[in-house]
Amino acid sequence: MEDIDEQRLKPGLMSQKLSFQLRCLLTLLADRVAVAHQPFGLRGGSFTTLALIAANPGCSQIELSRVGGLDRSLLVAIVDELEQRGLAVRKRSAIDRRRSSLYITDEGEAAMNEMFAAAIDSEKPIRDTFSEQEMAQFFGFISRAHDAVAREGAPSEQAAVL
Repeated sequence: MEDIDEQRLKPGLMSQKLSFQLRCLLTLLADRVAVAHQPFGLRGGSFTTLALIAANPGCSQIELSRVGGLDRSLLVAIVDELEQRGLAVRKRSAIDRRRSSLYITDEGEAAMNEMFAAAIDSEKPIRDTFSEQEMAQFFGFISRAHDAVAREGAPSEQAAVL
């Protein structure tokens, strides 16, 4: 029997499964971004958190957790670290005193922009492969696919397997 080179496994039916293809690409990109963000000394998810706070000043941690796809307890640790480093601040909500509103600081904005540049640079092989118009189409397709699935609502109680 012939040995199978694990690096060259054929995807078989998985080549037609969108979630599999996206997960494979996401894994490669996540590894590249993690390396690009190492010099910043922040835990994973910090860039996403800073970017979402910057885009949504006054948002809550619960909202960030939902939109950013981060576990709530992990997000608490990320926000704690961002606050300790002076990159973000928590303020009591004027509307609901039980809720904290999140804001990015000037230092956080600068760090976020540097991290964004590093993240974009880590995507260089993809961005060099496609034209600007194709990248815009690609983002449009991803957005449309997201909206189509989101409109369907939550899956049944059965666990979904990617």
